[in-house]
Amino acid sequence: MADRIPTGRVARGSRIGLLTAEQTVRGVGVRLSMLTAPGRAREYLAERSTLQTAQQIVTVLGGLKGAAMKVGQMLSVLDLDLAPQSHRELFRTKLAELRDRAPAAPFTTMRAVIEDELGPLTQVFADFDETPIAAASIGQVYRARLRDGRWVAVKVQYPGVEDAIDADLRNLRMFSSLWKAAVPSAADDAVLGEIARNLARELDYPAEARTQHSLAARYRGHPFVTVPDTVPEYCTERVLVTEFVDGKSFEHIRTLPDADRDRVGELIYRFYITSLFTDYEFCGDPHPGNVLLAADGRIAFVDFGLYNHMDPVHVEFERSCLRAAGEGRADDLYRAWVERGIIDPESGVDAEECLDYVRATVGWHLVDEPLTVTPEIATAAVVLVVDPSVSRFQGMRRQSLPPEHVFSRRADLFTFATIGQLRASNNWHRIAREWLYRDEPVTDLGREIAAWRARRRE
Repeated sequence: MADRIPTGRVARGSRIGLLTAEQTVRGVGVRLSMLTAPGRAREYLAERSTLQTAQQIVTVLGGLKGAAMKVGQMLSVLDLDLAPQSHRELFRTKLAELRDRAPAAPFTTMRAVIEDELGPLTQVFADFDETPIAAASIGQVYRARLRDGRWVAVKVQYPGVEDAIDADLRNLRMFSSLWKAAVPSAADDAVLGEIARNLARELDYPAEARTQHSLAARYRGHPFVTVPDTVPEYCTERVLVTEFVDGKSFEHIRTLPDADRDRVGELIYRFYITSLFTDYEFCGDPHPGNVLLAADGRIAFVDFGLYNHMDPVHVEFERSCLRAAGEGRADDLYRAWVERGIIDPESGVDAEECLDYVRATVGWHLVDEPLTVTPEIATAAVVLVVDPSVSRFQGMRRQSLPPEHVFSRRADLFTFATIGQLRASNNWHRIAREWLYRDEPVTDLGREIAAWRARRRE
């Protein structure tokens, strides 16, 4: 790619527009070709189209970085109609490159940023691997060794990425077209605007460094979870240096036996979901690229640029609504939503529709039975929230979720989608009861974590 990512609104918008148009044309062409092709040729056409589509998305969105690449990362955890059902795993695997193997910026470009922030490379690092271990929407991550011998991860912002995000904010209509090409029912500018606006927060590396240092302390000594600590003296406006996690990727975790994937799924749930209701704060960017299996067997969580502290009043509102839905108290749920301004009482939406909608979108917290979360189930929930007009919930399309709840609900959905990639099984309601009703934990992991916390309080 070029030394600098495209930052102008016109340049970025034209690439998104071309990508959207080409996906539309390719889809029509492939469908026409497959009408007359024999069985083996039809299979070949489907596979070739899948790879071409995924490769083009990786190349274009990965090269643009910013909100464009974030949209691609979100698509990588959904079960999409961009590829035939038989080839969606192939498509998803290719698109997953946007999480950890996206097109990389040249090291010469990134070295200039590091040295502008920290001074000459050799004065800080004894070794520095010039090949990035991850390339994300805001920056790239490198493995290096400090002069005191510690191995670290060095996250470096792309030059010009702040201008790229600003351009993306002004290009929401173009993103809507791309999003609609991927998820035909969903072209909601409000959703895309929320993505782009929150992405701008990820530019604040000093805030991320403070958050990560706090979380590392909170999880220090945890039996199952670890958060790498920061190295504060080397954290600046555009460079973030943290402890290095020697771990296996999420793709490796997906190959583990069922019991191991179920265990990881429960830990992901506890880290991203439970924390909101117990600590009134949560990580707003759950996706597979931020989950690693550390060498000591613990699950490592990284990337805290989108970390949120939520007013306890708003958290308690969400908890009370979920309890009402779980207990079948449709009238109480409806009344709470009307009072909060979520439901217009003149809209024709009734209490039972509200109840059914909550059960359809977040029922995994509420149903007291084992559930295997699959990509198909998770994607259906995401699409239903983004655009209820595809279902029986026509009236919900015209209702409005207050801003203070948008991000927590998005985090919930994409935690669901991430666990879906593992096809993890559990009675999620039994875990949820710990924060819904403050019940004692009933899973082995939950009991061991509770015991660890009790020891820390002594």
